[in-house]
Amino acid sequence: MTQLAPDSPDPPLRLDRVPVRSLNRVGPKVAERLDKLGIRTVQDLLFHLPVRYQDRTRLTPIQDVQPGSEALVEGEILDAEIASGRRRSLKVWLGDVAGAGLLLRFFHFSPQQVASLKVGERLRCYGEVRQGPQSLEIVHPEYRLQRASDEGTGARLTPIYPSTEGLQQSSWRGLTDQALALMEQASPAELLPAGILASLGLPSLTEALAFLHRPPIETSLQELMDGRHPAFARLAFEELVAHQVSLRRMRLEQRGIAAPVLNGDGRLRRSLLAGLPFALTAAQERVVAEIAGDLTQTRPMQRLLQGDVGAGKTVVAALAALQALEAGCQAALMAPTELLSEQHHRSLGGWVRSLGIEPLWLAGRHKGREREERLEAIASGAARIVVGTHALLQDDVAFRDLGLVIVDEQHRFGVHQRMKLREKGGRDGGAPHQLIMTATPIPRSLAMTLYADLDLSVIDALPPGRTPITTRAVPDNRRDEVIERVRLACEAGRQAYWVCTLIEESEALECQAAEETARQLSERLPGQRVGLVHGRLKSQERDALMAEFAAGTLDLLVATTVIEVGVDVPNASLMIIENPERLGLAQLHQLRGRVGRGSVESHCLLLYHAPLSLVAKERLGIIRGSVSGFEIAERDLAIRGAGEVLGTRQTGAIQFRIADPLRDQPLVPAAQRAADRILSQHPELATPLVARWLGEREHYGQV
Repeated sequence: MTQLAPDSPDPPLRLDRVPVRSLNRVGPKVAERLDKLGIRTVQDLLFHLPVRYQDRTRLTPIQDVQPGSEALVEGEILDAEIASGRRRSLKVWLGDVAGAGLLLRFFHFSPQQVASLKVGERLRCYGEVRQGPQSLEIVHPEYRLQRASDEGTGARLTPIYPSTEGLQQSSWRGLTDQALALMEQASPAELLPAGILASLGLPSLTEALAFLHRPPIETSLQELMDGRHPAFARLAFEELVAHQVSLRRMRLEQRGIAAPVLNGDGRLRRSLLAGLPFALTAAQERVVAEIAGDLTQTRPMQRLLQGDVGAGKTVVAALAALQALEAGCQAALMAPTELLSEQHHRSLGGWVRSLGIEPLWLAGRHKGREREERLEAIASGAARIVVGTHALLQDDVAFRDLGLVIVDEQHRFGVHQRMKLREKGGRDGGAPHQLIMTATPIPRSLAMTLYADLDLSVIDALPPGRTPITTRAVPDNRRDEVIERVRLACEAGRQAYWVCTLIEESEALECQAAEETARQLSERLPGQRVGLVHGRLKSQERDALMAEFAAGTLDLLVATTVIEVGVDVPNASLMIIENPERLGLAQLHQLRGRVGRGSVESHCLLLYHAPLSLVAKERLGIIRGSVSGFEIAERDLAIRGAGEVLGTRQTGAIQFRIADPLRDQPLVPAAQRAADRILSQHPELATPLVARWLGEREHYGQV
């Protein structure tokens, strides 16, 4: 380790400014590997916590080891050789006083390693025992040569760190040993006021970090693995506080921006409501009132509108858009695909044309003179409602006076994309109001943590007349019966979806599976028109096929999960989902929501492959027994955790490093109070706290 000068005039040691390159055995290659994980300083290293722990304090006699278990064993090297074959390997036979033997196998080894593993040497090693071709063996065990002076096995649990290629666990422990030694000289700054920690009975930051890197042997492994130890709570709490501080600062910044006051006279909205063939539900009326109140404020509305599949979010968005028009402003609605944006354009047009308003649609397909004319209409204000895709974000799209931005399926847009649309509007440097819609139910317990900077509206009731979807789980050995069910539905004039999934994270393999399924179904259903949609099709091809299905020229649509969010086809009454055990509950619910959109009775068949795991059985039981997206989302959160529920596509969502919004929910109210206290009484702590936990990701939530 680099020695730091002891002279007192030197500035105090700050671990967030000590580069990892200053540590022993950190050369350019190791530094590059650490950088991939965001580790550039000693403090970064200290906050890179183990993902699990192993108890390596108890020696297991070789004769007692069991395949599938991890074991610490000790013995004498009886033989060692380099074996040829399909794969060259170093084989080392270990024996103990009881005469039992175990094979250690190394596929990657150096000449120095071969020279050190000599017959007669004593070896202590740890690894997973498996049944090899001839005997029990451990592949690439961690080991050390035993000397006469070596005693005991240590008094601490062994940490296992998240890693990257080229960094072994022994390297991580060596690096964190150095970081912990430096922490004894200079603790990371305490960024939470002492009174807050004392009231919660939490340890100091230094105590928590030291404990989690090197927990004593008497610590409960289960408590550590579940993240329920007070040391975990200390770090989780600080991370939650950092997020709340960031969200509150963001909200304060937004409130400092001017927005157009959309005080409409209600004329257009009253006309629309009078012409609708249905009445709004009480939930829709409540949400409409919340939005209308926001639009009359001088600061930009930042409201997240949640509504289950088919809950009627679009008509709520239309009423908000009309309020903007009544006040003399434009409104824009952005959707993630041409198909969905075209659907919104069609729905809005059907409602507002009778009011003398023609929504304009702008998509990637519009080229040349047609595009120029549309851009002119937007810039002049002649286009009062503009519906589009990412095409709205292009630099040559300019609005005359954009008062309201509506973003549908918000999680499919990146933060910068949503920010760019916001910057296109507003008067005199201000910003338009924003309504962000999602049909992906976000559990309330998660929403209060993730979206503290947004006001939340929920349409928690479906419109009357919607037919409930009957959901059944069917083993795939009854596939012929399911195909016959599809044939009968299509012959009765209905349409059906058949969704293919694969467990491999390979879009190519998933598309191949869908292509093969479509071919087989075409052969088995010769009288039906079968279409195929998957992620490898160009968006225009995919949208064209979906449009054919919507128009009724296709009877059966075979697809991958790309149709999770898609077009509204009221005539589709049957959904088949293959291998549903491989999907999360929220995704299953979204797929199921493609049917049941008309008045005819609809069905969803979950074609599973037996045997099912306990979790899969629980998941399919939940989806069969509930039609509420919000109830399903809460159950999904409990089963899979926040990260998986949000999914990788939630590009605008918080990514927690240590905190778990479900497990740590009891800490959230205290974290919110602490954030308010820091901003009001200790504002100097806010920036370093956010930098420690979010770094460059602070603006993830801006929309």
